Amino acid sequence: MSSRSNRWRIVLSLLFCLSLALAPSLAEARAGSHFGGGGSSFGSRGSRTFEHNGGSSMTRSATPSAPMMGGASYGRGNFFQRHPILTGLFGGMLLGHLFGGGFFGHAFGGLFTLLILGFLIWLAFRLFSGRFSGGGGMSPRSVGAAAAPAARFRGRDVGVSDADLSAFQAIHAQVQEAWSGGNLDHLRALMTPEMLGYFNEELTRNASQGVQNIVSNVNLLKGEITESWEEGDLEYATAYMQWSAVDYMVRVGQTANSPDLVVSGNPRSPIEEEEIWTFVRRTGGGNWLLSAVQQV
Repeated sequence: MSSRSNRWRIVLSLLFCLSLALAPSLAEARAGSHFGGGGSSFGSRGSRTFEHNGGSSMTRSATPSAPMMGGASYGRGNFFQRHPILTGLFGGMLLGHLFGGGFFGHAFGGLFTLLILGFLIWLAFRLFSGRFSGGGGMSPRSVGAAAAPAARFRGRDVGVSDADLSAFQAIHAQVQEAWSGGNLDHLRALMTPEMLGYFNEELTRNASQGVQNIVSNVNLLKGEITESWEEGDLEYATAYMQWSAVDYMVRVGQTANSPDLVVSGNPRSPIEEEEIWTFVRRTGGGNWLLSAVQQV
């Protein structure tokens, strides 16, 4: 076996191992973005937090992820993370090839590889036929049971009024203004403690970098309620928001005429955004609070 072939085998093996090790962190690295700049969805929507509702999936939420209706689940990881046995076997094969120049590689490599491949084919057949039972043995499972998973509680649908939609639109405008001015006291009165924590974190990050996000000339182009429901003593409502605004980043401390004032964005050209906002209040009345923002 040539030295070049050995080097390529080592490189491919290392890349494979790195892809397994870094898969969760790569997903998490996309979680953060400044408010109004798009890219992240955060907050809680009660039992519907991880449901598909036309917006992007939650990247940050205090609500624990759980299997959804229809058998889908979030936070399951990739194939190798969900099947550690297969991961170990594949790793064993890679290590066998990696150190294939030794005694085991020459004496038992061929037979060992054939045995593993045969076992993997059998194991894959059993996995994908859905015949693993919870006790570790094999037991048949009916197609009907797989096609109709147990329903999960997702609240009781209720209706909200046009006055509530007007309140959502007002909160939207006030949040934009308070965010642009870095006014945490005003934000505190408009959103849940969870959401306030996310906004505070982003404002702190901007301050540490010496920048400020300016959002002005906010114009709500469209607002409509897409769903509303009750869970215990809480009432939720979700609204689709399409709006335009001037959205840009500036360096703190620079004069208005400084050529280095604007970090990103265009202070003279508005942009359009589409987001899904969810609000919560105590059942029976009270003030609505922002509880989640999702990008579209």
